Amino acid sequence: MVDALSCVRWKRHQDALIELSEHGIVLIVEESGCLQAKVYLQRELFTKYEYGAQGRPRFGISLGLLVDCLNTFSSPGHSNTIEIKYPGPDMELLLKSVDTLNSCIYSEIRTRIPETVAWDYNFEQAGSAPLTFTVKSAALKEAIDDLEWPGSSVQISLHNSPPCVTFRGEGHGDLQIDFMYYANTDLLLAFHCDTEVSYGYKYKFLKATTANIPGNVVRENRGSKLTIGRGGMLKVQHLVSVSKALAPQVESAGYQPPSRIAYIEFFVKPEESSD
Repeated sequence: MVDALSCVRWKRHQDALIELSEHGIVLIVEESGCLQAKVYLQRELFTKYEYGAQGRPRFGISLGLLVDCLNTFSSPGHSNTIEIKYPGPDMELLLKSVDTLNSCIYSEIRTRIPETVAWDYNFEQAGSAPLTFTVKSAALKEAIDDLEWPGSSVQISLHNSPPCVTFRGEGHGDLQIDFMYYANTDLLLAFHCDTEVSYGYKYKFLKATTANIPGNVVRENRGSKLTIGRGGMLKVQHLVSVSKALAPQVESAGYQPPSRIAYIEFFVKPEESSD
C-alpha cells in the first residue's frame, strides 16, 4: 500500500483527499488545477472491509504523514496486518497493528475538512476511437527523466503513418524520443491512433506521473497506459502490486482478494496554446 500511495507523492509536504465508499478507498491529490492523481484501493484488496456510512465521506489528510505512519507499522520480511478505522472520536484516522502478540502500535492522524473540492477533469474520448498507447513503465520513466535537460515543456505527438509516439522537449536545447510501434513492440506494447494529435505539457507535471513508480512495477516489466482525451487532457495509468494485508473498518463482510493490484491514474492538463 505504501508503494501505491508513494506513487502519487511528488512533494514532501502534500495534502490529499480521501473518499470512502462501499467499493473501497480513493485517495486524490492535485496541484495548481493542472495535475490530479488518484489511487484506487478496491475493497477486494483488504482481508476485511466494513462500511456503514451514509453517502461517501470525504476528508483531508497529510499524504506524507499517512505514508510515514504506514512505514512505521511495516517490518522488513513480514506481512503485518493493520487495522484502519474512520472516524475516531475526534474525526481522526486510526491505525493499529492487530497481529502482534507482545506489542501494539497505534496511531491517530488528524484529518480536516477539505478546503476545496477536487476539480472535475471531465476526461472524454477525443474522437470516435480512443487515442491511446501502452509503453513499458521503465521505458516511459527513462524517457521522461531524459527530457528534463531541454527545458520546461514537452510535446507528445501521436502519428498514424507510420505508427509512432514522439516525446519532444524544447527549452535550453531540443531532445526528441520516438517509440516506433512496429520497430519497438517490446517497448511500445499497444498503439491506437486514427488521427494525428500533438499537445504540450509542463515538464514538472509530466515528471510527477513517473517520478515515484515503484520498483516492483519495473521488475515485473509492466506497461503504463497513456490516453489523450478531448482538448489534450492526458491520462496516465499504472498498476501497482499491494502485498501487505490491511483490515480497514470504515464505519460488509470479509473478502479474500483475488488479485492485489492498486490502480493509479494521473490526469495532466495541456499547456494553453499561445495562438
